[in-house]
Amino acid sequence: MLLASKVAIITGAGPGLGRTLALLMAQEGARVIIAARTRETLESIAASSGALAVPADVTDPSQVRHLAATAIERFGKIDVLVNAAFPATHRRNVLDMDEAYLAQWRSCVDIAAYGTLLACRYIAPHMVAAGAGSIVNITSMSSRMGYAGRSDYAAGKAAVGLLSQSLADELGPSGVRVNCVAPGWIQSEVLVQWMRARAAAEGVPYEEILARDTAAMALRRIATEEDVARAVIFLASEQAQATTGATIDVNAGQQFH
Repeated sequence: MLLASKVAIITGAGPGLGRTLALLMAQEGARVIIAARTRETLESIAASSGALAVPADVTDPSQVRHLAATAIERFGKIDVLVNAAFPATHRRNVLDMDEAYLAQWRSCVDIAAYGTLLACRYIAPHMVAAGAGSIVNITSMSSRMGYAGRSDYAAGKAAVGLLSQSLADELGPSGVRVNCVAPGWIQSEVLVQWMRARAAAEGVPYEEILARDTAAMALRRIATEEDVARAVIFLASEQAQATTGATIDVNAGQQFH
């Protein structure tokens, strides 16, 4: 097993990718701690994966310190940190933002960038003390190219990407690796609903939109949550012991089309 005896924390452990990460990391031998703001979601994931649920707002330093302390108290070490926290947002062009959405924009970037910073600030010292560890941050293809209506998502993910490179340089001498996984579209019910909405707006069958979008992938398929999770597990494992400051794209070749 790739993560045998490892202790892993996943922040932003929601019902989609977060759940898949918790399940697969546990299957690979890790003892998993999951953190997010919604207790009910955490308890559901914990019940199916055997993970330890710790409700936490990653933008609150005291709650992140509590998360780290809980992991150390329970397991005595932290080997892996996966930062996946980012809220769902609605598409909104910058010039259409009212004051409420401007506040939401700032909150989104805070959760992605500042939340990742805080998690690293208070969890990485335990890795430094041990002389080893792996941090994997979930970014996105949007971290390199912004799209209309998605400036909050793009800005937050871009910040995480550059923060990861800085941390890789800072923590490398202590044996701690920092990398990113950048998904494109991920096959999910949310994606299907979006495709159906586009099909309805264009007056064409859903299958036509699906075929058009799939043709935009070099592999002619859309990546799954498991595809993304497997890349995270690789970077978290000793198989990637000479890899730091890197980003693995998991998008079925979407960038080529």
